[in-house]
Amino acid sequence: MLKLIQELMRLYLPQGVVTEEALQAHILGQQTLPPDITTVDGLTRTIAIPFHRIPKAAEGRHWALLCEVANALQDELDLPAPAVSIASQEGFCLWLSLATPLPSLEAGQFVELLRQVYFPETEPVLGAPIELPPCLNRDTGRWTAFINPGMGASFIGEPGLEIAPPQAAQAAFLEGLESIDAARFDAALVRLRSRSASAAGSVGSAAHAAAIPVAPGSATPDGLLLKDATLEDIVRHLHALHIEPTFRHLLPGRR
Repeated sequence: MLKLIQELMRLYLPQGVVTEEALQAHILGQQTLPPDITTVDGLTRTIAIPFHRIPKAAEGRHWALLCEVANALQDELDLPAPAVSIASQEGFCLWLSLATPLPSLEAGQFVELLRQVYFPETEPVLGAPIELPPCLNRDTGRWTAFINPGMGASFIGEPGLEIAPPQAAQAAFLEGLESIDAARFDAALVRLRSRSASAAGSVGSAAHAAAIPVAPGSATPDGLLLKDATLEDIVRHLHALHIEPTFRHLLPGRR
């Protein structure tokens, strides 16, 4: 079994829902699985949090919000680091993995609570279809793919990737990520509901006070986004995993 398939099944897919063959065809662009992959009972192991461009906002505001939310998920809600992807059409997405499948509606409600508390300036996304990376959008001909968070700003304004991302690098971005167990998720949900109630009862939103971005130049704890990662850092990391990276199709302006 391909390492990338192993990682996708380990983190995001309920057991028995998708075959290895179907998932391999998905990541090769031969077919694209439905965006909402759930069990027959509507259970999911994935919480996807999309960040699209915000009309009339500063360029890259959606990326800045993603970083703030990713940090808050870990620093304030005590959840493990999420994966980050670039969307096939525009924007980004955070990916959380659930150890125990949850009704997809509850997962969507969790995302809506996050939005109300941490990024209320965006439109509600409850029920919006999200593609599981990496895969080909057959309408646009572009790819969605996991990315190194340190390179996220390089993709602002990019409508996905032109060609399929290297599978070894995609697997490397998922290695070491953890699933959220039920107790940890419930504790985070309690904190989130408390913050939501506080924000709703205050004069003016407490959302931005709740999200704690890392100040430029300050030390960033391991695992949090907004960490300054250079291309050399990423190449060194992949070399340590015995992966030879190919970035020319990942960087804007390169052909």
